[in-house]
Amino acid sequence: MSEHDKIHALRQELHDHNYRYYILDNPIIKDFEFDQKLKELQALENAHPELFDPNSPTQRVGGGLTKNFETVAHQFPMYSLDNSYSFEELKMWIERIKKRLNEDALELFAPELNFNCELKYDGASISLKYKGGRLVRALTRGDGVQGDDVTQNIKKIKTVPLVLQGEYPDEFEIRGEIVLPKDAFEALNRKRQEAGESLFMNPRNTASGTLKLQDSSIVAERGLQCIVYAMVSEQTVYTSQYEMLSRAKKMGFYVADTAQLCRSVEEVESYINYWDTHRSNLPFEIDGVVVKVDTIQLQEQLGFTAKAPRWAMAYKFKAEQVLTKLLSVSYQVGRTGAITPVANLQPVLVAGTTVKRASLHNADQIEKLDLHLGDTVFLEKGGEIIPKVTGVDRSKRKSDSKPIEFPNYCPECQTPLVRKEGEAQHYCPNEESCPPQITGRIQHFCSRKAMDVEGIGEETAVLLVQEGLIKNVADLYALSADQLTGIPRLGDLSIQNLLEGIEKSKSQPFQKVLFGLGIRYVGETVAKKLVKAFETIECIQEATIEELEAIDDVGQRIAESVFSYLRVEDNKHLIHRLRLAGLHFESTSNNNEQDGTLAGKKIVVSGVFERFGRNEIKDLIEQHGGENSSSISSKTDYIIAGDQMGPSKKAKAEQLGIPLLSENEFIEMLGI
Repeated sequence: MSEHDKIHALRQELHDHNYRYYILDNPIIKDFEFDQKLKELQALENAHPELFDPNSPTQRVGGGLTKNFETVAHQFPMYSLDNSYSFEELKMWIERIKKRLNEDALELFAPELNFNCELKYDGASISLKYKGGRLVRALTRGDGVQGDDVTQNIKKIKTVPLVLQGEYPDEFEIRGEIVLPKDAFEALNRKRQEAGESLFMNPRNTASGTLKLQDSSIVAERGLQCIVYAMVSEQTVYTSQYEMLSRAKKMGFYVADTAQLCRSVEEVESYINYWDTHRSNLPFEIDGVVVKVDTIQLQEQLGFTAKAPRWAMAYKFKAEQVLTKLLSVSYQVGRTGAITPVANLQPVLVAGTTVKRASLHNADQIEKLDLHLGDTVFLEKGGEIIPKVTGVDRSKRKSDSKPIEFPNYCPECQTPLVRKEGEAQHYCPNEESCPPQITGRIQHFCSRKAMDVEGIGEETAVLLVQEGLIKNVADLYALSADQLTGIPRLGDLSIQNLLEGIEKSKSQPFQKVLFGLGIRYVGETVAKKLVKAFETIECIQEATIEELEAIDDVGQRIAESVFSYLRVEDNKHLIHRLRLAGLHFESTSNNNEQDGTLAGKKIVVSGVFERFGRNEIKDLIEQHGGENSSSISSKTDYIIAGDQMGPSKKAKAEQLGIPLLSENEFIEMLGI
């Protein structure tokens, strides 16, 4: 068997295993065996780059950076749905449908007016375009007329098939919802809490935000899933909504098994009532049910309004709200010194789980709710996940109850709190001696996304601080086995793992060290941008606020925070000690290796390519000294044009006389 045939066979086999695992839930090989086959394919592809395939199973692993997400017009508009909040409204909608459909249409196309009922998943809408059974583009809903091209990130979602199974139309679009499962959302928030980062509010916003992350490797880690619900094409390829869902599953798409064909209004009502009471048992968040006329010809006759299809209606569930008692309010101190008030509640069951605590966010929220100790409060789960106090039943308030007063002093170190103008949060300014801030910064520094120090979790960090062994992250690199021997809960093996983890962390690149310092507002992405722009800590220290602001994604607030942090003597000393310990404070990339073929050239990338993904082409442009641009202007030097390049862009390029390079011409220019 030739290398080409081996690669082709492995790709087909791995696509089939993905389908069996994620769609049929019926794997026939172990995870380890799958991983070994994937590694074999990766090695073969690396040895034969001329056989690159943008839809290879290997494209699901690794990552790439997307600076700008191109806005692209939808071939078929993505409409909104009209909503109803009571079953009476839904019945009125059904009656309007019957009046619109004449008897001939009903007699010709459907002996009965059936409805397909589906759960309304709470996520981010997506449109996936397939041609010849291969994924060619993924667009967000946007404004319904045009959306952002997020193809590179979508490829990281395991339930999105890159190559289809069985029979399928030659060219079509399939619509779906990108959702974040409850367990993945909760695990993500646990990690963020351990790292001292702010928590995500709900799965829906997290899913939507993840789709627009610039680093696709982070997208791959988060566990997003895609549930499809509609197919559109130039020609009608199925006769009913129910049939479409069945065919989509056979093609390799993830289709929820909760859809139901309802043959009467009573069956629709029963379906809605069932899921209103059982939604907490689902692995995903839903906020209602979508009721659709099942027969496609009837959908076509009913048509659309300017905003929504006349043949579909969303029934929205009301958020479950319960009453419970406010027992007390405690105040948590984060690693940045932020003070977060937390309501301690009489335990109560909400949306399937028992809730004892709920964040009150800040002093303004307490004042807005007019909270008193002992109040009977209304409790909901935002996005069915995050408990939140939404109001007070004042009729149950005792006459002698006392209002909740936000503290003036830190609950941990008694330092007077500060609140900057324009900010909602109060802060403890005692960065050096406030215990939760010290342990929080150490946990953040040691977290997986920062220095990834194995052996130091929350309990160990607190223990080391309490024992007086460390006061800051630089102290970690001065720890010895003798100091740690005899510390409670630290055995010989734990000590060995801890010291090995600290030593291993010295190899982490500059961007992770910078992120690990815990500079306020500097997340992973901003740390990468700063390192790429300035390359050394000295260059960042010497940069003005204006120079910092000039970096993508670095606004005034971030620039001022970085500028201030690097001018504090204690922070300068900390960085000096970390450098002496062997940590990296300069970029390891060697710009001298770039040949500068495209130096000074502004280049626009448009369309779909065969050998490279769009982001890979953009990376090549930057590696060879060029500058990526998202829009065409008189300053544009080249346009790298792939298939499906927008006609308006092509016309503008011709008008301005800008050269169009094919993918092959671009590769030849770089000599790769």
